[in-house]
Amino acid sequence: MRTVNHPLSLWERDGVRVPAPVLHTASPRPASPFLSVLVALCTLTTACGTESACGPSAGTVTRVIDGDTVVLASGERVRYLLVDTPESTGGKRECFGAQASALNRELTEGRTVQLRYAEACTDRYGRLLAYVTVDGREVNTQLVERGYACVLYIPPAGESRRAEFKALEAAARQARRGLWGACASSPCTR
Repeated sequence: MRTVNHPLSLWERDGVRVPAPVLHTASPRPASPFLSVLVALCTLTTACGTESACGPSAGTVTRVIDGDTVVLASGERVRYLLVDTPESTGGKRECFGAQASALNRELTEGRTVQLRYAEACTDRYGRLLAYVTVDGREVNTQLVERGYACVLYIPPAGESRRAEFKALEAAARQARRGLWGACASSPCTR
């Protein structure tokens, strides 16, 4: 081990300039005290972005259950916030349900997704409620704007973006995209 002077000759501590500490290191460059503190914080807290108060901030989708629900490699089920696709599981085969599941599979299966939570962490079934993003594109909004989903608002989950999603649904309806042009009756009347 060799002794190395810190690259800054003086530090300021509580408004007083003091000599920089002497560092002992085996590397040719001294370690940054800031970096050491940052690494310690990331190890001890969720400051590195791997977790939130609700759950993981990212994960790999291993299974698509239907148009609005996926399972991560870690086992968590994630239900998309403000999105309700026609049913395609449990013996139900609603109009455009298979297409919504197929699009969700195309967008997410086997891919790493980022999760962003809102006013509520889980639904009554214990599924995480999140906005899901892949490669910078939010899946929730894509499903609604392409006409593969209706807006489902169950207070308080999604309150902050409810109007935005309702506008996307209205535009898809008016343009008769997806289920709005293919289905005789709206599956959104639940």
